Amino acid sequence: MIKHIVMWNFADEDKAANLAAVREALLGLRQVVPGIITLEPVIPVDGFEHSYDLVLYSEFASTDALRAYATHPDHVAVAGLIKAAATERVCVDYEV
Repeated sequence: MIKHIVMWNFADEDKAANLAAVREALLGLRQVVPGIITLEPVIPVDGFEHSYDLVLYSEFASTDALRAYATHPDHVAVAGLIKAAATERVCVDYEV
């Protein structure tokens, strides 16, 4: 299994609306992309300066499933939505 964790910060302009839209778009991928075991986009609690605005915790059946997710047309569309609003991104993938 591959764990895929991504964190983003978003521009202040329309931040709340953008976070909600991206979270919903990410949730929609669970039903359309094969190989996803878990996909959990969360907006963390406020209060810490080191927190990111949106975190995606996901698990995939294999490295091939993660690669297929990365290039899936629905994921590519969501990535475009994120790129339009995000100011920073960090990611880690690891096998368990």
